[in-house]
Amino acid sequence: MELSLIIPAFNEAQRIEPTLRRFHAFMAARPARFEILVVDDGSTDETVALVSALAGELPGLRVLCSPANRGKGHAVRLGMRAATGQVRLFSDADGSTPIDELNSLLQALAEGADMAIGSRYLAASRVTRPQPWHRRVWSRLANRVVQRVLLPGVADTHCGFKAFTAAAAERIFGACTVNGWSFDLEVLARARAFGFRIQEVPVRWENDERSKAHLRQLPREFQQVYRLRQQLRQAEKQAGN
Repeated sequence: MELSLIIPAFNEAQRIEPTLRRFHAFMAARPARFEILVVDDGSTDETVALVSALAGELPGLRVLCSPANRGKGHAVRLGMRAATGQVRLFSDADGSTPIDELNSLLQALAEGADMAIGSRYLAASRVTRPQPWHRRVWSRLANRVVQRVLLPGVADTHCGFKAFTAAAAERIFGACTVNGWSFDLEVLARARAFGFRIQEVPVRWENDERSKAHLRQLPREFQQVYRLRQQLRQAEKQAGN
């Protein structure tokens, strides 16, 4: 398998089918062998039934099920561990970043990056439908804290479009434990700690008003930033001893 696409899903029956059809059509038109893994995170709607039915129509699509809702990070981790591709990408179920942006990430990996991450905040990025102003404000506030405390130089930590070599994915996700919305921070921080090369890539992106990110997550995000910094510093000290 050359490419694995992981899509975490929680109660996505209303919007995942168009995303899967677009993603599958794009992947099927390429010469590389691929798989699409939808990881259901304990949905209570018809997500599993819908994806299972589509799997009979779209070769290479399958669904993995978590028995309980544990968070996006947990779902992505399950998918990465089950994937067999030489390159492993995770993408949000809303398809806010079009799948044809994959080529830019693959190019970054081909040029030596271990991890290529889509970014909405670089000069060449194209945001065709921006977030509401209040979400832009708190998103940029959170990013300033993240850059200052944990991940200096990373413009966009939370764009849901990230690709990894198989070796990087296995080591990074084998060490990760964060289940919730802050899992991207742990993935990036551990990648840096392991010495993997991270390349930020400008992508096209449009906001989906049904996004599940909320302002109330911000205090927990800040707590997680400082907790991760402390954990990584302790790991460095232990390694030094």
